[in-house]
Amino acid sequence: MIRLEVTGIRLLTPEDPPVLLLKEEAGSRCLPIWIGTPEAAAIAIALEGEAASRPMTHDLLATLLTLLAPEAGEVVITGIDEGVYQAEIRLEGRVIECRPSDAVAAAVRLGWPIRCPRALMDQVGVEIEASPTDEVEAFRAFLDSVNADDFEEKP
Repeated sequence: MIRLEVTGIRLLTPEDPPVLLLKEEAGSRCLPIWIGTPEAAAIAIALEGEAASRPMTHDLLATLLTLLAPEAGEVVITGIDEGVYQAEIRLEGRVIECRPSDAVAAAVRLGWPIRCPRALMDQVGVEIEASPTDEVEAFRAFLDSVNADDFEEKP
């Protein structure tokens, strides 16, 4: 297993979904995972060490995971199937299948390790150049430019 660190969230264009970048700890490859805007916001808030005025869904998830596993757990990005990443939250002998974005949002809040099999990184890992811009700040600027109506489904 390879330990991963959250290096940030990138926006390729304002129209595209955000990309979560998980970099291998002892290397230069990343797993790029396209995620939803609400999940990207939840991860960005946690990376900044901020807290919402009221607990959000991922805060609730983190609280429940702490109750289930006071000794901590881990997140494993287990694979990819037809372009969709799979993940698990592993805690004290239990395995919970979930979306990588939800698992990472909880792991960042809890300080839990994030890992993936070496074979997955070999299969889909990409070399990412360091960006001179702050991805979190760019994402915050994007969030400032949208409103709740942008997330409603159009008939």
